[in-house]
Amino acid sequence: MTMLINSKTLKGYKLNGIDGEVGKVNEFYFDDKFWTIRYLIADTGGWLIGRQVLISPYALTEVNKKLEHINIDLTKKQIEDSPSLSSDKPVSRQFENEYYGYYRWPAYWNGMYMWGYYPNIIRDSKEWEKAIQEEEMWDSSLRSTNEVSGYNLQANDGEIGHIKGLIIDEETWAIRYLIVDTKNWWTGKIVLVSPQWIERISLNDNKVYVNLSRKDIKSSPEYNEEFQLSREYEIKLHQHYKRIGYWFEEPVIKISSQ
Repeated sequence: MTMLINSKTLKGYKLNGIDGEVGKVNEFYFDDKFWTIRYLIADTGGWLIGRQVLISPYALTEVNKKLEHINIDLTKKQIEDSPSLSSDKPVSRQFENEYYGYYRWPAYWNGMYMWGYYPNIIRDSKEWEKAIQEEEMWDSSLRSTNEVSGYNLQANDGEIGHIKGLIIDEETWAIRYLIVDTKNWWTGKIVLVSPQWIERISLNDNKVYVNLSRKDIKSSPEYNEEFQLSREYEIKLHQHYKRIGYWFEEPVIKISSQ
C-alpha cells in the first residue's frame, strides 16, 4: 500500500542528518511536468544564513510520523559545502547541475521517467552507473508548495475552489493529489484532484486549470483530512472521473541484486 501524506503535515518535521539536526522542513519545490517533489527547503534556524538549504529526496532515508522527523543520509559538512543558492534566487538548471554533480546523484531530468532512468528513487549507487547517460530529455519550472497553496482551481466551465494543500507519495515523492476547498463557491466540501488532470498553471492570475467540469468536481467523493487516505477511496475517486489510477499507469522496475 502506497503511503500518502499531506504536505502541511510534513511542515515543521525535524531533519536529522548523520551527525545531528540540520533544521526543519519549511516547504517544498516540485516540478510542473511530473508534479514530483524535487527538494525539501529547510529552515535551519540561523545556520547557513542567507542561502536556501535544499535537500533532495535522494538523501531521505525515513519519514517518522510518530516522532515527526525525517532522517537524511548527509552530514552537516556535506550540506555546508554543497553549491550555494541565495535565498532570493530561483532554482536554475545550472544550479541543479552543480548540486547533483556535487552529490553524484543521477539527474532526474535525464530520462523518460519520474526519476530520470527509473520511475522510482534508486538509492543503490551501483545502479546509477548502469543508467543510460541520455541527453537532457526535458525541462520544467520548479514551483514551491507555498506558492501554489491558495491558487484558485479553474474548471473548464468556471472557478470551483482553491488549493488548500497537496498529498505526497512517500515512496516516489510524487504529488498525487491537490486538496481543493470548494466551500467559498457553494455550501461545498473538500475534494481531491489529481495533477494528471491539470492542463496548466497560470502565475499571472494565480490559477490551476483542470480539464474537469464544475459539476463533476462538485459531485466527487468528499475527502476527510482527519483520516488516512485509502486505496478504496482512490479507486472510488478515479471511477467517478472515469480515469485510470496512477498505480496502473506507472511502470515498476525491479532492481536485481547479485
